[in-house]
Amino acid sequence: MIEKILLAVSGLGHAEEMLKTLKEMPSIQSAKVTVLHVVPPQSTASAMTDKWEEGGKILANAIQSLNLDPSQVSSILRQGDPKDVVCQVAEEMDADLIIMGSRGLKRLQSILSNSVSQYVFQLSSRPMLLVKDDIYVKRIKRVMVAIDNSEAATNCLKLALFLLRGVTGGQLVLANVNTDLGGKLSGITDIKPEKNSVLGLAVAEAEKQNVAVRCVSSSGKPGEEICRLAEELNVDLLLLGSPDRRPSIAKSFVDLDRLIGASLSDFVRVNATCPVLLARTVA
Repeated sequence: MIEKILLAVSGLGHAEEMLKTLKEMPSIQSAKVTVLHVVPPQSTASAMTDKWEEGGKILANAIQSLNLDPSQVSSILRQGDPKDVVCQVAEEMDADLIIMGSRGLKRLQSILSNSVSQYVFQLSSRPMLLVKDDIYVKRIKRVMVAIDNSEAATNCLKLALFLLRGVTGGQLVLANVNTDLGGKLSGITDIKPEKNSVLGLAVAEAEKQNVAVRCVSSSGKPGEEICRLAEELNVDLLLLGSPDRRPSIAKSFVDLDRLIGASLSDFVRVNATCPVLLARTVA
């Protein structure tokens, strides 16, 4: 499912480290990687030349640090608005996954500071792995999926099972949060789901692929609970579905209502203490 990865680098953050960790997983080892650095427009030709040279060095350093087979990696240095260029390149190469660093800015801050990662997620329909600057990237063995009956959650389940294929000691954690309108929190409860329930079908699929699985449940506000579960269960990677409710005519516009509103994916992106892979509904 993941054969082509777009890694957007800025010279800061943990995106390269995240890719190196992913490349240790058997399912990702044969994936082709395109490393992209975008040079924003400058006011003078001299400044543009300096930025272009700096961008070349950032790309060279990133590729050197990745230490990949040369046949598996290519690089692109391009001028333009980073958030637009990342989306364009992802379309051009038909990327299966976009990896970017993130400062973990909250919604309004993201808009005011022109957050590249937030806008790329809003504008792209492709799975996107965000790595905040302040987290520790660990070897991926325990993968958590926030599961419900949505198509986006089903997509995340498929991605998680793909990633865990062949991982020794790997575990899939299926987390279901019951919304408690009273705001009361519950502890983490291990559950054995009914065979024909959403969780039961997910467990059956995991077992079919010989992936160890654990089902947990809690109650409270979904965003807060998902982040709490991921932290308390020491999860290495969190997968969260984000249904795309924008009409096709508005695909080229940022959905400000979702940016400013109480978006679950946005809350988790900002507050999770592990890398977060956000996936849209399967087209």
